[in-house]
Amino acid sequence: MIQIAVIGYGTVGSGVVEVIGRNHDEISKKAGEEIYVKYILDLRDFPGDPYEDRVIHDVAAIMEDPEIKIICETMGGIRPAYDFTKQALLQGKSVCTSNKELVATHGPELIRIATENKCNYLFEASVGGGIPIIRPLNYSLTAEKIDSIVGILNGTTNFILSKMETEGADFAEVLKEAQDNGFAERNPEADVEGHDACRKIAILSSLMTGKNVRYEDIYTEGITGITAVDFRYAKSMDMTIKLLAVSVMLADRLYAYVAPFMIGRDHPLYFVHDVFNAVYVHGNMLGDSMYYGRGAGKLPTASAVVSDVVDCARHLGKTIMCFWDSENVQLAPVDERIGRFFVRVAASAGVSKRAAERFGDITVISPQAEDEFAFLCGPVSEAEFAAKAAGLDGLISRIRLN
Repeated sequence: MIQIAVIGYGTVGSGVVEVIGRNHDEISKKAGEEIYVKYILDLRDFPGDPYEDRVIHDVAAIMEDPEIKIICETMGGIRPAYDFTKQALLQGKSVCTSNKELVATHGPELIRIATENKCNYLFEASVGGGIPIIRPLNYSLTAEKIDSIVGILNGTTNFILSKMETEGADFAEVLKEAQDNGFAERNPEADVEGHDACRKIAILSSLMTGKNVRYEDIYTEGITGITAVDFRYAKSMDMTIKLLAVSVMLADRLYAYVAPFMIGRDHPLYFVHDVFNAVYVHGNMLGDSMYYGRGAGKLPTASAVVSDVVDCARHLGKTIMCFWDSENVQLAPVDERIGRFFVRVAASAGVSKRAAERFGDITVISPQAEDEFAFLCGPVSEAEFAAKAAGLDGLISRIRLN
């Protein structure tokens, strides 16, 4: 029997216990030994819960118990999750986590400590919820030189954008609906401003390069400026709008950014709707592959955590290789990114001529709102676009094209 502890009995933590309980026989068979949840650490009591007898309030009981071999850290945030994780790894206890913030911030250090102590720090659930993407990058695609990863990595923003598209509603209206349905937090900033997707693409970029990509260095733009009118324009061009997290290697330089993009039907991510996520990976030998599923939620995320538990159980006393060094990657400036842009400006006399003078060859788009002029321009660099747009009177908005 392999005894484990769950730290944090919230949505994901309770899901981990439920998954192990409901699929106990299958999980134990695949692990090679019975998996048993001995402790559940939380500040609260849970009267009436089927596992209330396992709830404790002192982490020392877990750390000092030699029978605990694996810990599921499902607290979220940096502290005290970092302190508990580091303490466990130093004692040779493997840790499985869904904590993207902690992984993105301290991943290389915690992986190194795990290696030095012959245990594991695994984090499949930190990116894409239940979608298997960390394991494919570490195992299945090891023969590949990955040169790009593009993903829809946040279910909340994808739900909002999907609703805006189908219902013709504006951002604020759909955000309230998402909050009422439990798809968005009362404070949705981490999702709608792109910070959640930023941390996730930082983790994927680090695994792609084998070095450390700091999320603080990644250009990040959210969806709060997207409107129902933007979707009308997108529909007129047979396109849609998605919040994309991108990491691409060009001429041995890594570009990483998060922003809304217009994409056409020929793009594999066009049909990823609602709360679903998808990760589109390109390798130099395999070519394209895509990983799709529920990117959040209690049981999908918990399932990914438990898959790491099984992996740890199979490798007790051994470290599963993970190539993520502490050396920081110097990202290429996003100003150098070359791309096309969709632009909306206030209609005025001569605006078409002025836009063409500034941007060169443009494609005029039929207006979807009164007193507007819309066009496509590029390809140009981000810096060049910003400079030219600064001199264009009446600029309403711009959205990148993928």
